Amino acid sequence: MAGESPDKAEQRESAAGGEGKDPRLSVLQDRVDEPTAVFKALSPRQAPEAAGAAGDADGADGTEPDAVEGAEEPAPEDDRLKEAVAAWVATDEEGADGEDGKGGEAEADADADAGSDDAAGSDEAKPAADAAASARTTSWAKKDADGDANDADADPETVEAAAEEPKPEPKPEPEPKPEPEAGKPSAEEPSAEKPAESWFAARKPAEPKRESAPEPEGKPAAAPAAPPVDQPTAVFKAPKLPAEPKAEPAAAKAAPAEPKPAAPAEPPVDQPTTALKLPESMFRPLKGDITQEQPKPAQKPAAQAPAVQPAASAQPPAAQAPASLAEPERTRQQPLPPRPPLEILAELTNTPPPPETPLRTGVRRVKIWTPLIFLVLVVFAVVQLVRPLPAPKLTLSAAPTYTFEGGELALPWPSEGQGAVEVEGVGSMGTYGPQKTAPIASVAKTMTAYVILRDHPIKGNESGPEIEVDATAGEQAKAKDESTAPIKEGEKYTQKQLLQLLMIPSGNNVARLLARWDAGSEAAFVEKMNAAAKELGMTGSAYTDPSGLQSSTMSTPQDQIKLGKAVMQYDVFREIVDMPNLTVPGIPGRIENNNTILLQPGVTGIKTGSSTPAGGNLLWAANTVVDGRKYRIIGIVMGAKDANQLYQKLELAIANSLKIIQKAQKDVTSAAVVKKGQVVGYVDDGMGGRTPVVATKELKAVGWPGLKVSLELTNGGKALPHSGKDGDVVGEVSIGTGTGKVSAPVALQGDLVEPGFGKKLTRVG
Repeated sequence: MAGESPDKAEQRESAAGGEGKDPRLSVLQDRVDEPTAVFKALSPRQAPEAAGAAGDADGADGTEPDAVEGAEEPAPEDDRLKEAVAAWVATDEEGADGEDGKGGEAEADADADAGSDDAAGSDEAKPAADAAASARTTSWAKKDADGDANDADADPETVEAAAEEPKPEPKPEPEPKPEPEAGKPSAEEPSAEKPAESWFAARKPAEPKRESAPEPEGKPAAAPAAPPVDQPTAVFKAPKLPAEPKAEPAAAKAAPAEPKPAAPAEPPVDQPTTALKLPESMFRPLKGDITQEQPKPAQKPAAQAPAVQPAASAQPPAAQAPASLAEPERTRQQPLPPRPPLEILAELTNTPPPPETPLRTGVRRVKIWTPLIFLVLVVFAVVQLVRPLPAPKLTLSAAPTYTFEGGELALPWPSEGQGAVEVEGVGSMGTYGPQKTAPIASVAKTMTAYVILRDHPIKGNESGPEIEVDATAGEQAKAKDESTAPIKEGEKYTQKQLLQLLMIPSGNNVARLLARWDAGSEAAFVEKMNAAAKELGMTGSAYTDPSGLQSSTMSTPQDQIKLGKAVMQYDVFREIVDMPNLTVPGIPGRIENNNTILLQPGVTGIKTGSSTPAGGNLLWAANTVVDGRKYRIIGIVMGAKDANQLYQKLELAIANSLKIIQKAQKDVTSAAVVKKGQVVGYVDDGMGGRTPVVATKELKAVGWPGLKVSLELTNGGKALPHSGKDGDVVGEVSIGTGTGKVSAPVALQGDLVEPGFGKKLTRVG
């Protein structure tokens, strides 16, 4: 047909004689991919007058002119390219219109494809199709020209050429279609028998058809379009396959197509990617497995919205993606508590555990706990073996005390005053009197001698340094109301000689001289005397002068016994107090000791003291021999006042002391407390092992009738061994303390064996 594009003619020929073939397939088969050309040509901007005129013409009826009168014919290459594009667009629209049963051109094409012999209808349809194709082509060129005019100044010649193009005639108004009969499908409704459209067509937005408006006369023609310029490549959508032609009722064919408003273009929607279907897993979940699919609750069908008649030019609705791909899968179950390890292991190995039975439970627990218990036992055994052994101890098994026979001791205590007697190292033989603080007179010189010997000791045959007599001591030697030593100023005496003059004639002037020589002053020396008394535990004593002349110097019998035991440890002191008389170079005559009982057997001192407030006092020491061994007895008699004269009071104290000494020497005896070979105890290894020990000789205790003594089993200051042989000495058993202590060695009665593996393993603590 004249005026038709080659592509359009081929499509019609294919539709007329192709027996149902898609006319667009021939277009796709004949076309060859070529480099993409850009159809939008850039041109200079229009003059303001031309732009305003074009705007007025476009705004007169709200449409765009499809062609401009007097426009020059485009180049052959441009015409061919435009015709091809117009044919492609027309084919696409015709397929959509034919599918929906809308549009006059779609009906004409459908009649032609069905092989209609009506020449008048065919002749009228072809010019109409040609006119539509020409209008679309011209409209496309006009759009390019308008776009170029907006972007750049338009060429006057191009504008005039566009204005001279012939104007298309308006299409007649289509008549309304008759109502479809009951039970028959409407031409506007999509048929259920039509195949699903391609998703390409669903994604293509509908373009509204634009009709050209008549151009006013006298408007200059638009200039020819500039040659095309390469622009970014446009993406063409693949055309959708047309539906199979379907015979329509004659009434529907005869009725003209009713134009419908174009539907707005839908924005493109991303479609979900097709998921690959994985092969079915061979794993079967266990009972209670969180991976086991849970039955889904039945969902109520959603209410269907009323059907809406689609627009004539609207595109079919886009294909909806499956619900499983349209939205991400979400976890709808809460996390479960951790499962037992055996169930997890069974899940991993795809082997369900066998049913629980008491036997299987017991066997499983044995398998689990046996290695752990064995490991704990091994560690425990190693720790027990490497632990250090406890130190062995000697434990007394014999009677811990022994009481001497003969009843209670009865010493001849005086009827007045107070006193005490003690066997050094054995114990106290008794006391009498109130045992309270009282003046002690010259007995205080014992503390003076103790401080001098403690600060300036004399050993062996030494005599100590020489001390010069000062004027005070020489002057005090002339005093008549106190006992003094006949020394003169400027004379020199050794320390030992001055101690003799202090204790035997009881010179008060010598006590003060030694105090000044030792401490620098008498007051300072008195402080040293009180400090020494505190160290010895003499809590009831107070010294105010070195000689004891002052009645404020006071003490108790028990404190003086403590002092007597301490001072008698010095050899030079024991030698001095045991002298009945004294001869000192430079002093005429022999000086007699006031303690007249020194000539009695076993009496060895210590010091007398007498004054009107104190009465007669005597601190004495005596020895007794028991089983060939000497024991020292120390006693004191204080406050003898049953006499008229002062010297008589002193003699009374000496006489009372002699009676006590003689009775004590007689009553002190010994008794066999432990016999030789007697088991007195055992060695305890600390782990339950006991090895007995025996005394290697007889042990006799020193005491008196009624005395109760205690036995003590010790290691003798040596560490006990963990092993030993029979007869090895491992300690001693003893009675008493100090100089009165007696002891006997003890030895093992059998072999002492170190604890074995069993005891080491089972020990606790």
